[in-house]
Amino acid sequence: MPEGDTVFALARRLGTVLTGATLTRTDFRVPRWALTDLSGGRVTAVRSVGKHLFIDVERPSGTPVSIHSHLKMEGTWDVYRTGTAWRRPGHAARVVLHAGDTEAVGFDLGTLEVLDDPSTAVAHLGPDLLGDDWDPAAAVSNLAAHPDVPIGVALLDQRLLAGVGNIYRSEVCFLRRISPTTRTGDVDLPAVVDTCRTLLWANRARPVRCTTGVMVKGKELWVYGRDRRPCRRCGTAIVRSDLDSRATYTCPTCQP
Repeated sequence: MPEGDTVFALARRLGTVLTGATLTRTDFRVPRWALTDLSGGRVTAVRSVGKHLFIDVERPSGTPVSIHSHLKMEGTWDVYRTGTAWRRPGHAARVVLHAGDTEAVGFDLGTLEVLDDPSTAVAHLGPDLLGDDWDPAAAVSNLAAHPDVPIGVALLDQRLLAGVGNIYRSEVCFLRRISPTTRTGDVDLPAVVDTCRTLLWANRARPVRCTTGVMVKGKELWVYGRDRRPCRRCGTAIVRSDLDSRATYTCPTCQP
């Protein structure tokens, strides 16, 4: 599942071509929204909230509406010049938005809906690590309310803070020298939250995610995906294990 910085970058890319554009035709390919027609509407913003993406549209009547999507595991949005071949099969398209000679296509979206009040889709989320209203104190408070939960599990709970995914939880825990299985109540939470924010913010516009500071292929991450390879800090073999049914990577020496 994409991390918050991936969805942030996607919103920026879509916004470059859609914001301010008038939709000339819309094609929703899911049963509930198949008859929805937003043609004539003007795109006012494309934005992310945690791992959720919103395309805000003002209908010709002036009524606002928002196209809400969540990529889940397989989803993506691509932009094409009308008439060019898609990189994915047509049956995978869930929505096609035409704006003049441009079309934005959402493929294999885990969630797709059209909302009059988009805030309802994200009301359950904790503070957005990349949001303009980022509130570190609230994120720390949310995490602290679950002291017995392993920190590696708590970081993925989007209700506590929004944007961290499986890659970042391994990288953040390594950088803070804690095991993902450590009780949240035994962790320096302000430092963990600050590291989460720092990493996502630094990567929000990068073409390749990097947590080591070394933008060289194969050297961008500290531990994630490096099972049995030597720790970049101490040389100990990295260990892959499962935590809440998802892989996590640790250095047994650096993260006792």
